[in-house]
Amino acid sequence: MLKTVVLSAIVACGAVIGVQPAQAQLPAPNAAGVSAGHIHMMVRDPAAHRKVWVDAFGAQVVNSGTLELLKLPGIFLVFFRAEPSMGSEGSALDHFAFRVKDLAATSAKLKAAGIPLTRDDSVEIVAIFPDKVKIEFYAAPALAVPIEHFHVHHYTADVDGLRAWYAKYFGAAAPTATNPNAMGVPGMSFSFRKTEAPQAATKGRSLDHIGFEVRDLEAFTKQLAADGVVLELSFRDMPAIGLKIAFLIDPNGTRIELTEGLAKR
Repeated sequence: MLKTVVLSAIVACGAVIGVQPAQAQLPAPNAAGVSAGHIHMMVRDPAAHRKVWVDAFGAQVVNSGTLELLKLPGIFLVFFRAEPSMGSEGSALDHFAFRVKDLAATSAKLKAAGIPLTRDDSVEIVAIFPDKVKIEFYAAPALAVPIEHFHVHHYTADVDGLRAWYAKYFGAAAPTATNPNAMGVPGMSFSFRKTEAPQAATKGRSLDHIGFEVRDLEAFTKQLAADGVVLELSFRDMPAIGLKIAFLIDPNGTRIELTEGLAKR
């Protein structure tokens, strides 16, 4: 039984642009106790993905028990070997994005790694990583680090409802005057695009889920349950991976993992 739960948790859950390796740190949580945690992908060849992130972006390989993670400023990336049902486009979570200090160097690194670019200009790069994982990179010359996590992009027919859900349960900041479709938690902005076309749930696709790091996860999940939020996996303490975890799915079909313990990695 323990083996099954551990596997479920894992499933669910050098060179750099510049001269120094990227140092990572999850941001402090908001008043609700929530910050960015990780992005989890289901891919055919984790080593191929790992090589790009380590060689091109200086990602640091770290372990949490039996779980391997790639550490970048503001976020962890997790790759699990699997046969994804589809890529990220066409799902409730179309892509995720980073800011980079040197966009031209990013373009060169991605091209050298054989990553196709569908947009490549002085403002933005849209890259299609293996297994059709769509990732954007934005120019941010003033960054203090070579790269940092930026946003995840939801496609939904109900922008206002989804925005309100994240505000209620995760303390996501209210929309700003300059971008009425944006909000987020520390380390992870949310962008929302209205679409009437049906979007597939993320579970089983190459971009399987996003993760939030939560302070006092057990109490947090109890409050979610008391509010009527259905958990896909209720609170679990997982010593084999050094984390406490839980899972749920947002109203639009995006799978979410909640963790406690990533901030220490």
